[in-house]
Amino acid sequence: MAFLDTSDISTRMFITMLLLLLIIAPLISLGVLRLFQSRKKSGMMLIISGLGVYALFQVVMTITHV
Repeated sequence: MAFLDTSDISTRMFITMLLLLLIIAPLISLGVLRLFQSRKKSGMMLIISGLGVYALFQVVMTITHV
């Protein structure tokens, strides 16, 4: 069994993946679940929230990454 070398992962990539796994993906998946439960308003709000967080993160990273 080989170990994965994670020393080549940049800080920006680590933060991006952490944000994706902890905030954006659960919001979108809960939104899809709510849509299947016929709760259209809350499902769309969760999906829009997930996309909004992603867009906000992209804007912040564009501004701070010089």
